[in-house]
Amino acid sequence: MPDVHVLRVFVGSDGSHGNLLAAFLDGAAVPVAERQSTAAAIGFSETVFVEDRARATVRIFTPAVELAFAGHPLVGTAWLLAREGAPTDELRPPAGRVPAGAPDGDRAWVAGKPEWAPPFEWVQLESPADVEALTSAPQGHDLIGAYAWEDEQTVRARVFPARLGIAEDEATGAAAIRLAARLGRAVTIRQGRGSVIDVRTRDDGLVEISGLVVLEGVRSYPSCFSRPTG
Repeated sequence: MPDVHVLRVFVGSDGSHGNLLAAFLDGAAVPVAERQSTAAAIGFSETVFVEDRARATVRIFTPAVELAFAGHPLVGTAWLLAREGAPTDELRPPAGRVPAGAPDGDRAWVAGKPEWAPPFEWVQLESPADVEALTSAPQGHDLIGAYAWEDEQTVRARVFPARLGIAEDEATGAAAIRLAARLGRAVTIRQGRGSVIDVRTRDDGLVEISGLVVLEGVRSYPSCFSRPTG
């Protein structure tokens, strides 16, 4: 089994938090039939398999299902490919061609169509304290986010994608795309324990998400893999 790069994507400005991502740069070495079970064994919200670095083709799996498009895996992959000397201006998950870039050493972005994202619902609550107080998904839904405005630019959010095999996600780029499309404007999302997603709508109809990325380490799977904290 090839090595796994473990990243944290959408980390805070102090380098803390962020959503864990397992990335197999030599993803073609992992048989397709074993990828879902590999993602489930790793247990992160998503695991990405880069099938062809030159063409930047990728497959994305949660512990329960394969996704055609997902935000934090693609942002992390764009950053990692640039770090490894294979920068790309486009990633190719099953959803289609995704504009991407890693303009500096610690930040990356991708842009996607809202309809590419899983059908996240969003509910607005009265205050950030109400978001903090949630103990489970609002309204009993299994693919939903809750948000409240902190100020004119920033929202506090939490996302509960149980349908995808994730009880609560630390930072959800695809849901952020859906929220920005709903709001029709740029916004900074503070999600989970302290992750930060910057989102803006574009004139071409795409929504761009960006954030800071940190390499947690490189591990062999499965013999030396252990879930890091962050």
